[in-house]
Amino acid sequence: MISQRAQNVQPSATLKVTGRAKELKREGKSIVSLSAGEPDFKTPGYICKAAIEAINNGQHGYTMNPGTPELREAISAKLQRENSLNYDPSQIICSNGAKQSVGFALLATVDPGDEVIIPAPYWVSYPEMTRLAEGTPITVRTSFENNFRLTADQLEEAITPKTKVLILCSPSNPTGSCYSESDLKALAEVLRKYPDILVISDEIYEYIVFEEEHVSLINSAPDLKDRVILINGFSKGFAMTGWRLGYLAAHPDIVKAVSKIQSQETSAPSSISQAAGLAAYTNDLSEVHAMRDEFKKRRDYMVESLNAIDGVDCFTPGGAFYVFPDISAHLGKTTPDGNKLETSTDLCLYLLDEFGLAVVPGDAFGEPNGLRMSYAAGMKDLEEAMDRFRKGIGCLL
Repeated sequence: MISQRAQNVQPSATLKVTGRAKELKREGKSIVSLSAGEPDFKTPGYICKAAIEAINNGQHGYTMNPGTPELREAISAKLQRENSLNYDPSQIICSNGAKQSVGFALLATVDPGDEVIIPAPYWVSYPEMTRLAEGTPITVRTSFENNFRLTADQLEEAITPKTKVLILCSPSNPTGSCYSESDLKALAEVLRKYPDILVISDEIYEYIVFEEEHVSLINSAPDLKDRVILINGFSKGFAMTGWRLGYLAAHPDIVKAVSKIQSQETSAPSSISQAAGLAAYTNDLSEVHAMRDEFKKRRDYMVESLNAIDGVDCFTPGGAFYVFPDISAHLGKTTPDGNKLETSTDLCLYLLDEFGLAVVPGDAFGEPNGLRMSYAAGMKDLEEAMDRFRKGIGCLL
């Protein structure tokens, strides 16, 4: 009854942990959840106002499949103004979230048997989206010592005659790592040897970068622009997760292919969300920067707190709102009940069931020695979370 395609796809581990935490909370258990990648801020008021005005003005119908001309023009202007990237509005297609843009980009470019290189730790959906496109995910395990960034040597080693796509995410979900200009230039040197390889550059956390400016692969290697599919959206930087609005910018042939798929699968995103996105990109970024600054304070607290715990090691991420500490020193230990924690999944289930702390195991991201903690939560929750984590780790034998 169920297709092999559906049977092969694994459910999202982050949504699974979040769902389990909510279930326990409904049962009356005290739960602190650092599992969801969702800002705890409200969408800025000027964005909400634009959406309300769109409703009151009767913008209730379907829009053009790639998105309204006004929004695509605003995205084009934003890319030029903030990123020094030239994309005609016709090279932009708006979607129901950046996740959909990634999925449709893979469907538009990957044939059965094509290989997609995915640095690990990776966002949980990348391998599953690749499988849905009938491609083969090739995961490359990066190192904690290099802040989990793919090196040029690792990329070169992973490439085969079947390689079709490289997926890069910077700032990274789940690690918060950011690729520097020199990192990207080194990767570009490898990519120039293989002119048929495309790059999906997921930049959804662009506005949440702390010490340095965000750098796109295209900025570092303009000659590769036609081979790069730029993914972005509004959910993270503008706290608009529920509005479901993202986009991609790419070579016209790729945009046409994605547009055909979108026209048959979903059509354009909500007209109201598009009006909200237009307001986001045509107003100042003061509220976005205020959220970023608050995230930085939380990051610093989390890194300091984690590194103060014996057997836990955490580097300082450059962006996003995640930390990804190494907890390998505690794997193989035993709980007070006598249960041996062999994997990061075992550790996370122990923390959830015994201490009411929801975090996501590194196993879900292809890195068994770590776990992901989101600091998209208020400081009181983060303080309570660190207290529970400290106690949970301290009980292990």
